[in-house]
Amino acid sequence: MSESQTAPLAGITIVALEQAVSAPMCTRVLADFGARVIKVENPKGGDFARDYDDVVNGLAAHFVWANRGKESITLDLKSAAGMAVLHRLLEGADALVSNLAPGATARMGLGPADLAERHPRLIPVEIDGYGTGGPLSHKRAYDLLVQAESGACAVTGYPDQPAKPGPPVADISTGLYAALSIMALLLGRSRRHENGPAPAVAVSLFDTMTDIMGYPLTYTQHSGVDQQPLGMSSPAVSPYGAFPTRDGQTVVLGTTNDREWQRLAREIIDRPDLADDPRFATNSDRCAGRDVLTDAIAAWCAQHDLAEIQQIADEAGIGNSRYNRPSEVVAHQHLKDRDRWRPVATPNGEISALLPPPVITGFEQPMGAVPGLGEHTDAILTDMGMTADEIAELREQGAIGPQYPTSRDRSTRHA
Repeated sequence: MSESQTAPLAGITIVALEQAVSAPMCTRVLADFGARVIKVENPKGGDFARDYDDVVNGLAAHFVWANRGKESITLDLKSAAGMAVLHRLLEGADALVSNLAPGATARMGLGPADLAERHPRLIPVEIDGYGTGGPLSHKRAYDLLVQAESGACAVTGYPDQPAKPGPPVADISTGLYAALSIMALLLGRSRRHENGPAPAVAVSLFDTMTDIMGYPLTYTQHSGVDQQPLGMSSPAVSPYGAFPTRDGQTVVLGTTNDREWQRLAREIIDRPDLADDPRFATNSDRCAGRDVLTDAIAAWCAQHDLAEIQQIADEAGIGNSRYNRPSEVVAHQHLKDRDRWRPVATPNGEISALLPPPVITGFEQPMGAVPGLGEHTDAILTDMGMTADEIAELREQGAIGPQYPTSRDRSTRHA
């Protein structure tokens, strides 16, 4: 049996009107599980994330990360012919995923009500910034803006020095929620009343981030206290943080309960006096006195090398890790020994990418190619039953982009 036949989402087709990260992450996850993802792009440049940078053999790092395993078709959706082609695609699709500007799908006649009438089997999925019905609903939203609005930046960094969490957490998490919603609705489709239209899904970056902010919001809601960010530590537990070692490395040590604290104090830093001190009996007590504990652990770590600290901590059953930079993670032995890297084709040559996190018995994610702009336009239209003359006429009308590869594609392919 071929890999495509064993894929959990084999036979599922997703059409995407997407850009940047949130919707592309949603559809990349679905592609990783074997769905066919048809990425509809504007002939004039396509997904603007294609041009964020050119570090991956002339391609953008964000784009190659979030768009493998997809097919790209260029359609001018401002033209009647381009919109007609889109609707033909939707006739055979299971879901439409979009993250356009607020109100854009409704203006195009692709809102949930429009699709329910014209394509009742289709699951419409809209990702937006702030959801409908509120004073921010009209606003454009990007990852940083939503992280700031949701309070995530206020709990990251240091007091009076807020920071954005490095990865685009709002975009990624929203994309994952959208993908999960599609999978849930596909699973339930056979149990749904077939006469009714498919449910519509709306996921906003703001709702996602306020959900992810569950602990800080719950704490503040019930205490009235805005917890201060602690850099490489946590306001929720203590001791927990990053400490320089004798050999110039940084070790991260953490405790999550009273038993671990006792082992850390007695078996690692050899401070039974702190273990017996009633000021540090509970986690709340230790959070209140974190400065004393942090100083004690820091002093001990400064006298030992990283490897020694990690060995002692492992033997004592205390969680620990090494602080790594991205360049060190790329070369991480744990990834190499577990065979986590795979080749992925791109228009400009092969690259290496990490397998998705789920490890599934009997199935490995296909790690399909990153598409060039409009690379699959002619093939998709041919699959729809169009003749070469009909495709040429669409191209002459400007409803589809130039035949792939364009001159730009040729110039970057060998950059």
